[in-house]
Amino acid sequence: MRSFLESLRRILAFAGVGLLACGASAQSPSNSGPAPYPNRPVQIIVPFTPGTGMDILARTVGQKLSERWGQPVIIDNRPGASGNIGTDMVVKAAPDGYTLLITANTLVMTVSLYRNVPYDPIRDLAPVEKMAVGTMALTLNPAVPAHTLKEFVAYAKANPGKLAYGSPGVGTPQHLATELFKTMTGIDMLHVPYKGSAGAITGLISGDVAMMSNALHAVLPQVKAGRINAIAVGGPKRSRVAPEIPTFAESGYPDFDVDFWYGLLAPAATPSEIIAKLNQDITQVLNAPEMRETLSSQGLEPVTGTPEQFAELIRTDLARWANVIKTAGVTAE
Repeated sequence: MRSFLESLRRILAFAGVGLLACGASAQSPSNSGPAPYPNRPVQIIVPFTPGTGMDILARTVGQKLSERWGQPVIIDNRPGASGNIGTDMVVKAAPDGYTLLITANTLVMTVSLYRNVPYDPIRDLAPVEKMAVGTMALTLNPAVPAHTLKEFVAYAKANPGKLAYGSPGVGTPQHLATELFKTMTGIDMLHVPYKGSAGAITGLISGDVAMMSNALHAVLPQVKAGRINAIAVGGPKRSRVAPEIPTFAESGYPDFDVDFWYGLLAPAATPSEIIAKLNQDITQVLNAPEMRETLSSQGLEPVTGTPEQFAELIRTDLARWANVIKTAGVTAE
């Protein structure tokens, strides 16, 4: 009888240990918490057509992030309404870090151009990081008898209302930059809006328009081939990819400091830890020497900073371009 009781105790003790182990095993998933971000594909919305500066940036950086995370990074072009369509998609997306927006300073211009923009860039989006700057270049059809900025201004003033300038559309940075330059110099030119950069550049090459403010990376091949003349670039110093072109400051217009900035944003209410991780990872990707070389060779200068610095830039540029739009009387409707 005693041996039977000893055997029974051993069996019950073994069973108890097994139950404890099973209990610990059952509890371990909840104790480990959710899988770290990102644990599934991340979508980056580009609210303009392929081939633009932000599209180049999204695809180049997205590939490196995919390698870093071990998750696909999907680039989705959703053009239309000066970026409003794609931007609104991100605003309405779940604030979980899996739908992001790469856009340009068009973001801060459209709210002053359209009466019914379906979002507020400050209220509805969380800045992650300013990622790059694209150089703005003043470009001319070669038939225009001007080889410097001062010569062009003199020529335009001698022919008020007779010259036309092109842009990819009403309210684009190219359009508003030219309106700002008109205000600063007192020249009078007719605006011809095209449906995208490709058509506007074609119009400049053919001579349908005499002048256009362009992203340097978009027209550099045509400039190198002599089909377009670039007579000045924005920014504090000459472009590394076209050092022969003087800056606006060197050409006598130090107050004309206009460029394209590109940045990443997420839906408002995205958790701060996800914003911080995105900022940290993108900063490391952009600061890699090979990435800086790749983007610089295309006329895009990588720029990194904090979400707070990017938020301040957005607030400042909202006020700046609202004033330009009001002074020029520009409307998109």
